[in-house]
Amino acid sequence: MTHAPDLSLATWRKSSYSDGGGTNCLEMAEGFPTLVPVRDSKVTDGAVIVFGRDAWAAFVGGVRMP
Repeated sequence: MTHAPDLSLATWRKSSYSDGGGTNCLEMAEGFPTLVPVRDSKVTDGAVIVFGRDAWAAFVGGVRMP
């Protein structure tokens, strides 16, 4: 069984790829050595998706722009 990390005191940072215009904004929580919690910065009390580090690296590598 997997347990969700406690994100109540998480420090969130916006992706450097966010467009700054209020759309396409993604935030990641720092301070989780093996996990990457991700949320929509426009809905800070909304859902959080938690990736393993390897899964996040594979996702970013797959969508990275040349």
